[in-house]
Amino acid sequence: MPERDWMAAQFEEHRPRLRAVAHRMLGSLGEADDALQDAWLRVDRADTSGVENPGGWLTTVVARVCLNLLRAREARHEEELAADRIPAASARAVDPEEEVLLADSVGLALLIVLDTLAPAERLAFVLHDMFQVPFDEIAPMIDKTPATTRQLASRARRRVKGAPAPTADASRRHRVVHAYLAATRGGDFDALLALLHPDVVLRADRAVVPTPEPVLVRGARPVAEGAMASLGRARSAALVLVDGEIGMAMLEEGRLRVLLRFTFDGDLIREIDVVAEPERLRKVHVAVAEG
Repeated sequence: MPERDWMAAQFEEHRPRLRAVAHRMLGSLGEADDALQDAWLRVDRADTSGVENPGGWLTTVVARVCLNLLRAREARHEEELAADRIPAASARAVDPEEEVLLADSVGLALLIVLDTLAPAERLAFVLHDMFQVPFDEIAPMIDKTPATTRQLASRARRRVKGAPAPTADASRRHRVVHAYLAATRGGDFDALLALLHPDVVLRADRAVVPTPEPVLVRGARPVAEGAMASLGRARSAALVLVDGEIGMAMLEEGRLRVLLRFTFDGDLIREIDVVAEPERLRKVHVAVAEG
């Protein structure tokens, strides 16, 4: 078999794993598929006569492409912050149902937290902890020693699994926020209303809608009506720890876009702070919520 045909067959054989690597690296199905296309173009131009482990070699190619995309994404983010602009949504066509199903299979909360990691940390954690790639193979991709790469993965692991010891209050609040998300996703207005304090206050920064000024909403019914209007966003939301407290986060095209912080009065939600401004999001520590 000609070398090019052999490598094309190998690429197709390993495509599910390569797509899984790209999806966990980028958080977006559309970007993952773009990364695979870019990777194949690189493979097709490369001399592969000396490749003895095609699966490992292809994983390295895809990982490098994803790392470049993450670094470019981070650079664009810095430009957006400097220009005080709200990132525009991409026009990439992606099947929403497939995106949700794939995110659920990985763990939407994990994808959200992965987006808060630096590119090198994310690569080290994803390849080692999720795909069992040895550190000595990961290190050259990020120009680090294996020991430093191990430290990056360890640091990422602490951020991902940064859950404090559960307490009775924490467990109760977890149940309330879980019910809030379920009611919002299911469009159950009465169930949502029952979770809100009559005098609940919702504050949303100007990037949420977006609006020229921050939004302030008072009262259980208006707040519940607003939550019902965000049903689409709720499909891509998950429970996370926000600075150690239970909250919610929403992923859009692989990026953390919105956070919800909650203040409680007993078993009722008394305040909701909705955060979407990039600078505010960068200052928040997000971790996977257990349970």
